[in-house]
Amino acid sequence: MPLHLHFDADDLLRIRFAVSPLCETHEAVRTLRRADRHGYHTPWLRRMRATLAGLDLTPLWLFMPSSPPGYTPDFLGRPPDTPLADFGEELARLRATDPALARAEMAKSLACTPGGPESARGRAALADPAAAIRELAEVTERAWHALLAPDWPRLRALLEAEIAHRSRQLAAGGLRRLFADLHPRVTWSDGTLTVRTRTDFVQTQDLAGRGVLLLPSIFVWPDVVSGFDPPWQPTVIYPARGIGGLWSPPRSGPALARLLGTNRAAVLTALDAPSTTTALAHRLRLAPSSVSAHLSVLRDTGLLTASRHGHEVHYERTPLGEALLG
Repeated sequence: MPLHLHFDADDLLRIRFAVSPLCETHEAVRTLRRADRHGYHTPWLRRMRATLAGLDLTPLWLFMPSSPPGYTPDFLGRPPDTPLADFGEELARLRATDPALARAEMAKSLACTPGGPESARGRAALADPAAAIRELAEVTERAWHALLAPDWPRLRALLEAEIAHRSRQLAAGGLRRLFADLHPRVTWSDGTLTVRTRTDFVQTQDLAGRGVLLLPSIFVWPDVVSGFDPPWQPTVIYPARGIGGLWSPPRSGPALARLLGTNRAAVLTALDAPSTTTALAHRLRLAPSSVSAHLSVLRDTGLLTASRHGHEVHYERTPLGEALLG
């Protein structure tokens, strides 16, 4: 059923994007037990089998109802305050959650699971929410290091490329263009953003100047998630573009070389993480002037983006570039 987010003039000025390793960790944990989320992530799931043998995620799964409608406590994945959140800082904020707020949200979540409030873990969490917060934070930290941290530079690069793509859409065509293909269940009309979630009831939120946070995610696919009642920032978590080839190793085969040329294909393939012209030239043993020319062409055709960091310009593949390699 739909969630209607009503914007006023101030809300239009408070639309922002962010990347949250904490939220992504919880979406990855959720993916491990949801068959309808496997699809693109099957290679990752195969790789995680050995890791999962020594990782107890039961305390988190207790608050992640396996079938809709359900509710996961918002404090577990509280919306970040900064565009590129640091996992350690997000975890510290999780640990500092008010126990009274956590208890109310945990009770709401447990009510979505038959027998949840009466289970031994459910009763313990409600009886001592401060201890539950500590346990959930510890399990989240272990999950981060085991499931996401080794791949995070690559995942972050894809999420940042998604934000760059959406920012260009916003600049070119405003909110109507931005929301046109954000997700099939997201629509924009007459100052209202409608998100069709898995809930079985209609919800309405007047943003009242709080704006909305758009949070691209790799593991939320194929869903879109929204809500976040006060005190949390209204947030829409949606699937990032380019996840189709995420877990497949990039390959510069003969077909790609015929399409782009041997050296240009090599440059595109080598950008498995953001890089500078000089670093690429050294890695590929090509002249910096040649690499610069190839990067310019690839950027002009929408396969790369460029961002300045101090005196350096870093290049990275766009979702279109990822799809071409995949």
